[in-house]
Order: sequence, then C-alpha cells, then structure tokens
Amino acid sequence: MRLHLIMKSAFAFVLCAVLFVVVLNLVPERRDVRQPIPFEFAVSDPQFLRTMSGIFEDGVTSGHQIDTLINGDEIFPAMLGAIKGAEDTVNFLTYIYWSGEVAEQFASALARKATEGVAVRVLLDWAGSIPFDQRLIDKMEAAGVKVHRFRPLKWYSIDRVNNRTHRKLLIVDGVLGFTGGVGVGDEWKGDARNPDEWRDNHYRVQGPVVSKMQAAFAENWLEATNEVLKGDRFYPKQRAAGALLAQHVTSSPAGGSQSMHQAMLMALAAAERHIRIGMGYFAPDEVMIAQLLDARRRGVEIDVLIPGEEIDVPIVRRASRHQWGRLLEAGIRIHEYLPTNYHTKVVIVDQQWTTIGSANFDERSFRLNDEANMNVFDQGFAQRHIEDFSRDLSQSRQVTLQAWQNRPLLDKIRDWGANLLRTQI
Repeated sequence: MRLHLIMKSAFAFVLCAVLFVVVLNLVPERRDVRQPIPFEFAVSDPQFLRTMSGIFEDGVTSGHQIDTLINGDEIFPAMLGAIKGAEDTVNFLTYIYWSGEVAEQFASALARKATEGVAVRVLLDWAGSIPFDQRLIDKMEAAGVKVHRFRPLKWYSIDRVNNRTHRKLLIVDGVLGFTGGVGVGDEWKGDARNPDEWRDNHYRVQGPVVSKMQAAFAENWLEATNEVLKGDRFYPKQRAAGALLAQHVTSSPAGGSQSMHQAMLMALAAAERHIRIGMGYFAPDEVMIAQLLDARRRGVEIDVLIPGEEIDVPIVRRASRHQWGRLLEAGIRIHEYLPTNYHTKVVIVDQQWTTIGSANFDERSFRLNDEANMNVFDQGFAQRHIEDFSRDLSQSRQVTLQAWQNRPLLDKIRDWGANLLRTQI
C-alpha cells in the first residue's frame, strides 16, 4: 500500500513537471509595447531615424551596398559563388537545411572550402532541419567543417525547445553577408514559375552592418558550441561599400524578444501614406492589428500580400484568415499570391523605410524565435521593392469582405480553431 502511494506521488510529480514545462513554453511573454504607438512624426522625418538608431542596440550606419536577389535562380548562384570565393572564414546559419540537389550543392561547396584550409562553421536549427540528410553532415564534417545543431532536444534544454533560431545568415571573410527568407531546399529553386518553385527574396550585403550580422551568428554559435568568435578574421575593419543607411535588428527570447516587435510597431506608427506588407506568414497579435487599424484611421493605404492556397503551412493561412474581418472592414487590402508559395518577408513604409530579413509578421517571430532583420533607410531601395511588390500583386487575387464573410461555416470553424494556436504556428 505504501509503495502504491509512493508511486502515485511520483507520477503526480512527473505529471506536474511536464505540465509546468508545457506552460513555460506556450504561455505568451509580457511585451514591452502593449498598445499602439501614437503618430508623432513620419518615417521621412530625421527624428524617426535618430529614434530608431538610439533605441535599438545596433544603430543606423552608412556606407552599405545591398543587392536584392529574386528567387532561387539568382539567390543560390550568388551564395555558392561567395562560398567559392572565401579566403579565410565562412559562417553559415540557417533554419531550414533539407535534402536534395541544393542541399548537396551547399554541402559540397562548404566541404571543398574546408579542405582548402578555410575555417567553415555551419549552424542548423534542430527543429527546422529535422528532415536533414545525415550523410551530408558526415560529408562536411569529414572535410573539416564544424557542423552543429541549435538547441537539439535534450532533457536539460526542454524548457527552450519552443524557442528556435530562425535567422538566415551567411558571412564570408567577415565582409560579405547574405540574409533574407531562403532556406536550403529544392523548394526555392527556379523563378516562381509554378507551385514547385517558391517565391522569395534574399540579399547580398556589404558594409559596416556585416559585422552586426556576424555578431548575430556568433551569438547563436556561442550557445551551441561555447566558442567565442573574436578578432579581425571575424570582425575586420569595414570599408564603405555604397551609400545606403542600414540598421541590423536582432531579437531573441533570452535577450530582448521585443526588439523586432517594437521596431515594426514604430515604423507602422510613422507611416503617412502607404504601408506594404509582403509576408510568408501573416498572423499578427492584437497590438499589431491595432497599430494597423490606427494607421488606416489616419488615412494610410495598406496592402498585405500573403500566400494563397499554395502555402507550406496551411494552418497559418487559416489562423490568419480568422483575423481578416476587422482589417477588411477598415479598408485594408489583402491579396493572395496565386502562382506558388509566397515566402517573402518585406515591409515598406511610404517610400522611405524597408525591413528585410528572416522575421515573419506573426507572434512566433516577434516572441519565440531568434530573428535577424535589416532596416534600410533609403528611397531608392524602397522604390525597388515597391516595384517588385506591385509585380507580385499583379499575380494575386484581392480578398473582398463579402468573400470573407461568405466562406463556408466549416471553414469559419477551422479558422477559429487555428487562430487559437496563433502564438505557436
């Protein structure tokens, strides 16, 4: 009898511990900004640039060149070419690294540089790279590449299993960086001509901000390996490469999880004319929705471009769709991209400010993931993205309020259920 009671008590203790861990992972954290930020000055006002530079740890600096790469046909050759040209170091961090032709190309290129004496480090998120081919890891490690997984499932790290690194960074010789939305997978091959070729952007970056990209890699690498990256081989003196003003913004649950959320809110609050949001995953929290509605009440035009039925995570589309009523009633235009999965992550405010990088417009990116974005303060850069955005709009279907209201009852129930999971998807 006594043994039975002891076993019941032990079981109850284990159950409570498991429930505690689940709650610890799933309950949303308190945010720094819990209500819309009022409009005080526009993104075109010098006060906006100074405020953004002052609030966030990485300030705005000049001297950058940022080349926009569209879809796999442009993105993968540029990244592989940069790896091929590496002379000293290659640091590569990605959320998705799957199997297939592209994965083989990257593994071969990285292994080849390691055999040439280049120090190659590869960090893969454990959850995002679960379908990864172990043979490719073995190939890289045999050549001398240091390959690690970020937060693999262990008993001592189970309290952080829901916090992933979603950053996508490639830094070559400390002076050339790549960032954006693309993972390593055949899904990104081609030029978005059909459902097998995803639509996405990536960026080749030169200038002082590359050191900040390196620091973002080093932060995740330190946690995974306990190795500190230091010295000129990782942080060389940066030369001006162009005329762009840029700012690197990182966020993580452990160190300022609100940075990306706050930066986005501040930019939306400074909009005067037009907000354009092109997002692979659009499921904003209540504060972000209120910020969009506030901008709309001020007369700001708002266009949101998201995936249609060709989406890799359908539950995200359902959770997002549940929220559309208030947005559509306010006159916010929502468009669904038709040709293929739309995976791009870009927000353009007026013709002044553009943010690019890994962060989606959802609670997971703003609260749970490690993310890395680039804010660019330049009219020409913004105009280039407006043109790309408009071209994508021409291949999209605008959602009407009537169509949203008239969707089948079963769809409404499923959308409502998916929205309950919005903070996790």
